[in-house]
Amino acid sequence: MNPEDLKDTIKRELPNWLREDPAFRAYLMELTRGEFADRRETSDRFYDILGELRRDRERQEQKWAENNRKWDQNLSELRRDRERQDEKWAEQNRKWEENQATLAAMRKEDARKWEQNRLERERKDAEDARKWEQNRLERERKDAEDARKWDDNQAELKRLHEQFMEQARKHDRGIGALGSRWGLQSEQAFRDALAAILEQSFDVQVVNVTEYDDTGEVFGRPDQIELDLIIKNGLLLICELKSSIDKAGMYSFERKARFYERHHQRRADRLIVISPMIDARARKVAERLGIETYGDSTEVESI
Repeated sequence: MNPEDLKDTIKRELPNWLREDPAFRAYLMELTRGEFADRRETSDRFYDILGELRRDRERQEQKWAENNRKWDQNLSELRRDRERQDEKWAEQNRKWEENQATLAAMRKEDARKWEQNRLERERKDAEDARKWEQNRLERERKDAEDARKWDDNQAELKRLHEQFMEQARKHDRGIGALGSRWGLQSEQAFRDALAAILEQSFDVQVVNVTEYDDTGEVFGRPDQIELDLIIKNGLLLICELKSSIDKAGMYSFERKARFYERHHQRRADRLIVISPMIDARARKVAERLGIETYGDSTEVESI
């Protein structure tokens, strides 16, 4: 039998040998005595350990009992402190509520008095305002009546004055046009007068521009051309201010305006001719070319 089979047999049969063969069991115990303690020694050691554990538990229980006693004592002290604090808070709350009630009563009384005084002031202010408004309306009525009469008188005087002055200015411009026509006055001076009226009436600036037509587009040969421009709020108005204008002059003005438009690549919003002496044939040409004509600067429609 090999060693491994022998070991397996011993493991399987050993329990039965120990139970059935006392001599074998005693032999085995004697053989292993040096490796294991006997029952008596084991029991004594067990009881020693058990006693030590019991004493440790008793000491721990005593400590827990002492800690619980101190905890209960502290808890009782904290409970008494809390009760004393609650009593103090209750007393403070009682005093606070009493003070608040007193303050509320005082505020209510003050509010009643203030409201009573306010109503009295409002009544007096309303009465004063009514009397003041009544007096103001009466004064305004009288002032308005006086102002109306004054304005009516001033308006009538101004109307008569303006009417007289306008007639005088028209007569002056007509005479000036005749003078320019017959060489008694310069054409430039007449143009400047018409431009000044435009600037005063419409709050614009009349700009005289000079261009050179080097291809003869306007007059058939290279020459200098002059135009009056009005530029306002992005609008471009091309004007001709003359003491008199005939059919040929109307065509010439239209050619000069178109030359300026092409030269500056901008379309004029309006073409205007102002002259106290416009030939009847020139008016027909102006209508056909879309040119506005006026006998005086004051007759120009709003710019």
